[in-house]
Amino acid sequence: MPTTKKGNFYFGLMMCFGMVVGMTFYNLMTNGLIGTISLKGILIQLILGFITAFLLEVFVVGPVAKKIALSLPYDKSKKVFVILSISLCMVIGMVLFMSLFGLGMAYLSESPIGGSFLESYFSLVLKNFIFALPLQLIIVGPLVRYMLTKFVLDKKLALPNT
Repeated sequence: MPTTKKGNFYFGLMMCFGMVVGMTFYNLMTNGLIGTISLKGILIQLILGFITAFLLEVFVVGPVAKKIALSLPYDKSKKVFVILSISLCMVIGMVLFMSLFGLGMAYLSESPIGGSFLESYFSLVLKNFIFALPLQLIIVGPLVRYMLTKFVLDKKLALPNT
């Protein structure tokens, strides 16, 4: 886990990028849009999703999730418990907000959405949470932590102070 503001910034960038790419393609596949939406459309969704997710992570969900996760009663001396609790709180918060973002994008692109807004939203939240939690805990989280320590933090330690 990063301990500096700069490390936190890089961690947030990499985590958002990985989760947005994974969740975008998951949602395109589950909605049968792979092959029907253009590459330009996918790139626009990725860019808008990344910007939205990163702003949410930095200003809204991240601070609240960390505050909640660190206020829960568990042994904070064990790093794995801290990582799991923050990750769970982050996934819950991001899924709630980004599902709303995705639903808004679907409405703007006039994609057919069955049922009422609330019904569609809660269905999307459940579907996204089921995929986002394992994606974060098993793939993106460990990969980003590895990349952060191997390529970002190691370089900082290897460079002489100038």
